Amino acid sequence: MAKAKKTIGLVTVIGLIILVAVVVKLVVFPERAELPVEAGMGSDPELPKPNKTLMPTVNVAPATGWPEGQQPSAAEGLRVTQFSSGLEHPRWLYKLPNGDILVAESNAPAKAGGSTSAKDWVADKIKSTAGAGVPSADRITLLRDVDNDGVADERSKFLEDLHSPFGMTLVDGTLYVANADALWSFPYTPGALVIDDAGEKVTDLPAGINHHWTKNVVASPDGSKLYIAVGSNSNVGERGMDVEQGRAAIWELDIASGDKRLYATGLRNPVGMDWNPETGELWAVVNERDEIGSDLVPDYATSVQDGGFYGWPYSYFGQHVDQRVKPQKPELVERAIVPDYALGAHTASLGMSFADESQLPNQWRQGLFIGQHGSWNRRPKSGYKVVYVPFENGQPTGKPVDVLTGFLSDDEDAYGRPVGVIFDATGSLLVADDVGNAIWRVTAEGGQ
Repeated sequence: MAKAKKTIGLVTVIGLIILVAVVVKLVVFPERAELPVEAGMGSDPELPKPNKTLMPTVNVAPATGWPEGQQPSAAEGLRVTQFSSGLEHPRWLYKLPNGDILVAESNAPAKAGGSTSAKDWVADKIKSTAGAGVPSADRITLLRDVDNDGVADERSKFLEDLHSPFGMTLVDGTLYVANADALWSFPYTPGALVIDDAGEKVTDLPAGINHHWTKNVVASPDGSKLYIAVGSNSNVGERGMDVEQGRAAIWELDIASGDKRLYATGLRNPVGMDWNPETGELWAVVNERDEIGSDLVPDYATSVQDGGFYGWPYSYFGQHVDQRVKPQKPELVERAIVPDYALGAHTASLGMSFADESQLPNQWRQGLFIGQHGSWNRRPKSGYKVVYVPFENGQPTGKPVDVLTGFLSDDEDAYGRPVGVIFDATGSLLVADDVGNAIWRVTAEGGQ
């Protein structure tokens, strides 16, 4: 009996030692980056060994919104003002031919039956703290600057009762809207403030679970095809690859026939898309995987090749195999394309717009603007800014340059989080801020 009690006591002590060790590791000395975030940027980023921890690194910036009188800080030579405020989680922007701006006020669809696992429950709590837990307004709002003073003074509920809308594009009088579960079309009349038409479903899109719910859409330059970005349903396929059918991909849809096909795959969460004005290539910005350390894996911007495979979930940045994924597919990894340009680990780069319409000063007219929503899985935090990637001869060069900063307080609360970036009719940059519930406008210093 005494021996049994002694054994139980020993087990208890060992258990307490393990518990203390875990607390010390996760709380006192938690995992953190060993490299500056800039090391994971550019055409040849540093990719250290994976650091898979017992628990994921969680370092959330609690969403507070902007204090009265505060706003982001613009780079030297630029000026930032508020184009619109009082919106409900504005995520994505689109400019109509007459200069009106469409804003998708949107968030993730409500989950039928709640979260599917303890991990999902924790993830939902993290998102809520970061400002992503608010109900979806499920609408597209139209903003109009009537007197051309750089402030939207007319607002209307352009389209309502949608289902977590995100991407928008206009082709030959038809407005296409990418909901979380389907692509829809609506007739558009130039200058209209509201669309009352019920619209038509063009095609279903992969839905359910919606680990990544945003669906973006852009039209080809000749208006004959649509390209639809669909994110993965997991971090690295841990739910099984059967729920990833048609996801982590960009689809091509032929407007005339309605036929669609997978254009590129292995893109964990492609969001922003635009056409390179010099090369004519489709480019996308992609959120990479989490939970293998603060230094991995960099998000990226890349040209998207027809038929190209970009690694997810089996590998990252070419042939860097992710050992968490079982079974592996070496035949796919062998042909995984190395992305063109890394944007830093966990920056959550979402918005993307080439500078061909820019009327900012000359140094901001040949490159790529990117909205970085900000990290939750990195210590210290990364992203929470808008950056500019310089290009030469149609290719990125050098390191990103800050355009808008100041989205985090000194205590690392989030005043705002930038998402979509586009140019308005004057060539000024507009930035959707889904925590600040505002649209920011960036012009040349001294400009209107």
